[in-house]
Amino acid sequence: MSTLTLTLGRPTLADTVFSRSLATDITLVAAGAALTAVMAQVVVPLYPVPITGQTLAVLLVGASLGATRGAISMALYALLGVVGLPVFSEASSGISVLAGTTGGYIIGFIVAAAFTGWLAQRDWDKKFLGAALSFLGGTVVTFAFGLTWLAIVTGGTLEQVLAWGLYPFIIGGLIKAGIAAAVIPTTWKIATKFSRKQD
Repeated sequence: MSTLTLTLGRPTLADTVFSRSLATDITLVAAGAALTAVMAQVVVPLYPVPITGQTLAVLLVGASLGATRGAISMALYALLGVVGLPVFSEASSGISVLAGTTGGYIIGFIVAAAFTGWLAQRDWDKKFLGAALSFLGGTVVTFAFGLTWLAIVTGGTLEQVLAWGLYPFIIGGLIKAGIAAAVIPTTWKIATKFSRKQD
């Protein structure tokens, strides 16, 4: 008899720690959105796009939950912000944020979480190198959406858009990918050892 669940495919880190069920999935999806909301408040103000901790949260959520739950979690995060909860950077909210200079990054979070989650379900997240490549890929996805939208909203030249939305974030993006690539494989080792002791 199968258990109803939001996730499809191969198990992820979350499935090693928690048994799959609809209630667990809903809790994990909500926790992922909450983590992203908290990390959004870690801000280095820049114009027109601030540096935040959101992208680190997106990588962790995607890898931990997998493609489906990771994408749903980020979609929930975006929806909560649009309806008025202060979950975006600097406790902002509303459709105006999504329509503004950072909106493309927020939409990119959904795709990036799905992408890193898909790779995690193929075991890319179990070792540092695979995890690092996965998280760099997820970061690239986020910036592809963010920069495209930033160009549309501002009407800036390519050089302006890159100066506003990419160059200041390269070092931070590499650091965040490195942190996630250290955290997730280490957590996998701990979770696997704990799981074996329970058997």
